[in-house]
Amino acid sequence: MQLMYEIPDSFWSLFRSVNRAAYMEALLILNEEYQYNNYFLSRDVCIQILGDFYAKKRVALAREDNENDQEASEPPASRILNWLIRTGWLRRQEDYESLTANIVIPDYAAVFLEAFERLTQEDSGETDIYIQNIYATLFSFRTAPTANEGMLKTALINTRQLNRSLQTMLHSMEGFFGRLLEQTDYGALLGEHLNGYVEDVVGQKYHILKTGDNFYRYKTDIKKWLREMREDEDWLATLPHAEETLDLVDAIERGFDDIEHRIESIDREHSKYVRATVTRLGYLLNREEDMKGLLVQLMTAIGGENMDERLAEAAGRMNLSSLDILSEKSLYKPRKLRADFISQMEEREEETPQLSTREVLRLNRMQGRYSRKEIREFLDSHARDGVFRPDGDSVRTPADFEKLILAYDDSLRRDSRYVVTDTGKRIQANGYSYPALIFTEKKKESASKTGDITDKDNQQIEVEWDETANRVGQLN
Repeated sequence: MQLMYEIPDSFWSLFRSVNRAAYMEALLILNEEYQYNNYFLSRDVCIQILGDFYAKKRVALAREDNENDQEASEPPASRILNWLIRTGWLRRQEDYESLTANIVIPDYAAVFLEAFERLTQEDSGETDIYIQNIYATLFSFRTAPTANEGMLKTALINTRQLNRSLQTMLHSMEGFFGRLLEQTDYGALLGEHLNGYVEDVVGQKYHILKTGDNFYRYKTDIKKWLREMREDEDWLATLPHAEETLDLVDAIERGFDDIEHRIESIDREHSKYVRATVTRLGYLLNREEDMKGLLVQLMTAIGGENMDERLAEAAGRMNLSSLDILSEKSLYKPRKLRADFISQMEEREEETPQLSTREVLRLNRMQGRYSRKEIREFLDSHARDGVFRPDGDSVRTPADFEKLILAYDDSLRRDSRYVVTDTGKRIQANGYSYPALIFTEKKKESASKTGDITDKDNQQIEVEWDETANRVGQLN
């Protein structure tokens, strides 16, 4: 704020002057030579520099309100230099030892000259410079034993400047949308895109964010260092102003979060502009050939003067209807009545009645590969104390499973030596599922009764057994 009090009132007259462009240009030329000559220029050298510049370029200076006839009649170089000295943009210092007049640039004027340089020069490399400065400053602060809080403040300043540079880039990208809509010719729009957007924004600014020494190359290390500084309690205890240091670290980290969000916004704006450019180019190329182009022209014409009359005229000649997209789901399908569904279920239930065990055996036919003797040997080989309980150990192969089925059928006959009992449970083993049966050998006296059967009865039993064996289904 001290520099603000040093600025004279006449200093602001430059911005109201009709010759302000010439004055700013002269200030930039003198400032460049001023820095080159180690911040020292004599009055004669300043006049010579401006004289050489205006000898190559013609300049027309209007008369200022506070100029007299003698001042207005001076050469352009002397006239501009004297006006800048009178208004406080330059300061004259007399050197009585060498009897020369030196020209210096005040500190408050140097601030404005820096702003003039930023307004007239490209800042394409500022993004790289800022991120590299932040990286180098934080690295030095973390590793150098002589580091102080001033380095963190420098990193914070560079973070804010990087944020501002990216925001300026974002605003410059948004400005191209207005110029995009102003172009009515295909060639002019393509030239504006290539010479304007691609060269100024993509080539010099946006491209830098994605290639070379970009933001993402340093972001990971910078965030890692900031996190380590915040979590290192031993290191914080050695600092004289630990709280202020943490505040600076938090501010830098928030700034980096803002930078990431701003870069995401720049990416979205870039994609949006590219899509809008392609759409606009397609419209200008085919505006008289496709329906979309003609519709845009019609809406533009209606939105001009006498909008109500043109809208009424267009409404009288157009017949608009809603757009419906037909698909398989869009077609009407009549619903079936609930009674029909129930009746179909009843018919299906009637068609598939519950079958008895013997009927299941008859439906599942198989070849008669096993005789009655083999089946009874199967039962005898697995019976323990006259009782056989089929399980996973006794039924392993398809042959065992078939013999188990035939043994069940054989146990239902009068002359069988075994009687079968169903426990109501099921066994699932080796890929087979069957009831938990118990085959029990009949008592001897019961078996002796079966010996009274005549030869004719035995022949009839053998016939029935063969028929059963031939009708058992292939259950495996």
